[in-house]
Amino acid sequence: MKMKKIPIGSLLIITAALLWAVDGVIRRNLYTLPPITIIFFEHLIGLIILTPFVFKYVIKAKLSGREWWLVILIAVLSGLLGTLWFTTALLKVSFISFSVVFLLQKLQPIFAITTASIFLKEKFDKRYIVWAVLAIISAYFVTFPNGYVNLATGAGTIIAALYALGAAFAWGTSTTFSKMLLGKVRAEVSTFYRFLFTVIISLPIIIFFGYRASLFAVLPYQLGLFILIAVSTGMVAVVIYYKGLASTPVHISTILELTFPFVAILIDMILYHNFLTVSQWVFACLLVFSIYRIAQLREPTTIN
Repeated sequence: MKMKKIPIGSLLIITAALLWAVDGVIRRNLYTLPPITIIFFEHLIGLIILTPFVFKYVIKAKLSGREWWLVILIAVLSGLLGTLWFTTALLKVSFISFSVVFLLQKLQPIFAITTASIFLKEKFDKRYIVWAVLAIISAYFVTFPNGYVNLATGAGTIIAALYALGAAFAWGTSTTFSKMLLGKVRAEVSTFYRFLFTVIISLPIIIFFGYRASLFAVLPYQLGLFILIAVSTGMVAVVIYYKGLASTPVHISTILELTFPFVAILIDMILYHNFLTVSQWVFACLLVFSIYRIAQLREPTTIN
């Protein structure tokens, strides 16, 4: 039996997810800065680097009123809130293990699939539903050995988990809105406006909430980290992701992104010596297999 080739869009999404898995390691080293300041600088630097490469596309792009609203909505959900809550959760890893923060990627498909069915009218065949359910269940058990969530650390764990859940909602719903925009706008242009509006929105928040001093508290090595984020896990990863999303249904894309938390689990094991249990390895294998099978589903099939 001849094996199907995985579509290029799926490979691009997986590539972006692999980059995002490393993002948590880099971002944790910025712990001395407020999360909103981190967001401002990473988007500002990403915007500066991106602009010369996409300016010609931006000039030619003619956005309608609806598309401008989508751009702003994506910037607020994905650029600002999703990144803010994700960064805040990572800065609270003293309460929970590094890998638990990536709970957001396990829950994100629920929000993305739901909004895709509402706004994009995406319908799914039985093959997708089976593999999607298996992937989400497997991802949960990879994160929590034997399905047990340790709440012994108290309120700190709950707060960090709520931030992760908030990021899952913001990024999951943003996936659907990004897909709607990519039907009309190039990936490079979409990325440009997402970063631009995130910078515009985050700066007044920094000033209004009393974080103005943090703008001048960035150390040289932290500036280097912001540049590293921009050319790898930040702006570059977003461009790669949008290019993949443009040719991939949301309900497939959001499951492929589960590559992100799986790799993060491995990073947690290697860097922070949190080793997987036997049950975690079993479900990790199921997760990878589910991702592979979903990547083979090129187009959604309508259920009769």
